[in-house]
Amino acid sequence: MYSVFTIFAQSYIKLCILQNKRRFFSFIMVMKFTHYYIIACFSALFSLIPFAGANAQSRKVMNRPYIDQRLFHYGFLAGVHLQDIELQQNGYVDANGNQWYAEVPNYEPGFSVGILGEFYLTKNLALRVIPTMHFGTKNLTFRNELNAEKQTQTIKSTYFSVPVNIKFAGERFNNYRPYIVAGVNPVLDLTVKKQKQYLLTNTDCYLELGLGCDFYLPYFKFIPEVKFLYGLSNVINKDRSDITDEAQLIFTQSVDKAKSKMIVFTFYFE
Repeated sequence: MYSVFTIFAQSYIKLCILQNKRRFFSFIMVMKFTHYYIIACFSALFSLIPFAGANAQSRKVMNRPYIDQRLFHYGFLAGVHLQDIELQQNGYVDANGNQWYAEVPNYEPGFSVGILGEFYLTKNLALRVIPTMHFGTKNLTFRNELNAEKQTQTIKSTYFSVPVNIKFAGERFNNYRPYIVAGVNPVLDLTVKKQKQYLLTNTDCYLELGLGCDFYLPYFKFIPEVKFLYGLSNVINKDRSDITDEAQLIFTQSVDKAKSKMIVFTFYFE
């Protein structure tokens, strides 16, 4: 499973190198954090799995041993996320002969809160519905290739999302249980109409893939998780008859397509 994320990271890094070096280094920092996050959650657990059957004395007293026998579970979540937007350039040339390109120069962390509902389909398979609010920011910079002029716009987003995921969990060992999760995530942006020059559509749908681990504590389950989200829709609104200043057309005409992406680090309390 870890190799899947390694392949994803390598592919994305190659794309970032071609587009913008600063985005590359920013993504490197993100992936380093993700790398340490995954190792911290699972390295100790995976190292114990080969010895689970061979050494019964390594087993410990199980906290909340019957909690997974309930068909329905609920809880709440809090976390942080990083928003990105993948841009397809078209080399737009304005009336003065200047060619413009758009980029996302850096990432700013956002905040996420929500609730969790989980229904067990089998011993290892569960259906999850997770209504969530994401509060975040994307920074876009538009650059003039001829004279290095640039214009920057900050896009603030308040996403209301309802992810529907399938969770596949491994066998519990002591007070740990790793899992993988995948699904879809329809999203509604509640603040899109407040943007000005660069206007995005207010709906999108993400594909999600992630992994996490259930930690069984004496009074509740603590569940750290990391997910990668990739938007399926072109979210840029190019029909901007409301823009009368030709100088502002660079914000809509220099990009053909824009697709949203997110990395979400979540902590569930169940």
